[in-house]
Amino acid sequence: MGASCIFCVIAAGRAPATVIRDWGDVIAIVPRGPCTPGHVLVIPRTHVADIGEDPMVSARTMACAAELAAKLPAANVITSKGAEATQTVFHLHVHVVPRSAGDALPLPWTPQQTAA
Repeated sequence: MGASCIFCVIAAGRAPATVIRDWGDVIAIVPRGPCTPGHVLVIPRTHVADIGEDPMVSARTMACAAELAAKLPAANVITSKGAEATQTVFHLHVHVVPRSAGDALPLPWTPQQTAA
């Protein structure tokens, strides 16, 4: 997708990002405004819009996310497909979100989101 996709620009090294892991074809970066300490985004260097576009790229990206999640005692591993599912950047990315007891971080489908 090139210059119009921020994750393509980051993956090409043309925009600043804190890269915490580089597998060559996939990178893990610290997102702007992480929701918990240690939250990372796992992003393929190949542009695919979402998890449904290219199963091989998606599988490789998820394998890298699983490698990071394996080191954590508790985590959410999340990706979204489509705006209706809360996707805002249309380049596949997997959130690895470390969790701890009492962190009170709500997810879109948890009761905390609807209690207002």
